[in-house]
Amino acid sequence: MGAATRQRAGPVTGPVARVGAALAVAVAAFAGPLAAGAWAAGPAVAAPAPEPPPGPPGGEQPGWLVFVEVTPSTVQPGYLVGIRASCHDNSVPAIVVSDAFGRVAVHPQRGLLTGTPMVRERIWPGNYRVKLECRGGETATTMLQVVKKQPSPAPTHKPTYQPTGHPTYPPTHHPSRGPNTGFGGTARGATDGLLLPGGVALTVAGVTIGVATARRPRSRRGGNRR
Repeated sequence: MGAATRQRAGPVTGPVARVGAALAVAVAAFAGPLAAGAWAAGPAVAAPAPEPPPGPPGGEQPGWLVFVEVTPSTVQPGYLVGIRASCHDNSVPAIVVSDAFGRVAVHPQRGLLTGTPMVRERIWPGNYRVKLECRGGETATTMLQVVKKQPSPAPTHKPTYQPTGHPTYPPTHHPSRGPNTGFGGTARGATDGLLLPGGVALTVAGVTIGVATARRPRSRRGGNRR
């Protein structure tokens, strides 16, 4: 028993030993490259996702969008509307077309394209398309609603001031007499004041002439008597 036990505990020889050695060599040869690659690569890290192309700062800005807006969106005939639009190039004017106001140009202003057309007076109520036509070929549309024109409201109160038709104070200035240019009605008033002095003067002159005439014959008669 003791000899048999010592033989089992001894080193393994023969074909079995050769097979085990071959397996050990194969495992070592396969594990070596794996260990070297893991050491060179380090810990596994996920690759970063590709970033999107940079966009305009602060969100979408005019020039990147193509749009057209009408304010107000509901209007009566004969009223003005404001147009606010944008093309890829807002440095040049564009055209806005609608059956509500015809064909108008929108011009650059503060980075946008703006205009203020008037809705036609004679137009049926309804929804009208508004189309933007850019120089670069871009287009955009929106809608404008035209409603029936409402009459102007009547005043709810009467004016506090009511004209009486008569002046508050009588006129203090009276028209002067007409010029003394003839013997008609306009000259009569001007000569009324001259009649009395003229008559007196003529009477005095007549009396003087009569006295002088009466004295002359007496003087001559006296001379003849001497």
